[in-house]
Amino acid sequence: MSTEPEAIESAILDLLAQREAGLTISPMDVARRLGGDHPDGWGPLMQPVRRAAVKLMKEGRLLITRKGRPVDPDDFRGVYRLVLPTAP
Repeated sequence: MSTEPEAIESAILDLLAQREAGLTISPMDVARRLGGDHPDGWGPLMQPVRRAAVKLMKEGRLLITRKGRPVDPDDFRGVYRLVLPTAP
């Protein structure tokens, strides 16, 4: 599978669509889907996955959360999760 930004965004949204509403995915889930189970394959994809997630959050297509709360997409650190936004 391609590691172009569009392919990463598609993989993120596909994985989220497979989850029940409100359930999250890890960025590692996305990287492993694209790069395989070996760390040499998925490890280098972690930053591209983060960049794609930030872009999608800024577009309103997903939320990046930390400890269950949405983060500022321009300023977050540590472990984070991805989830589809809920309808208002």
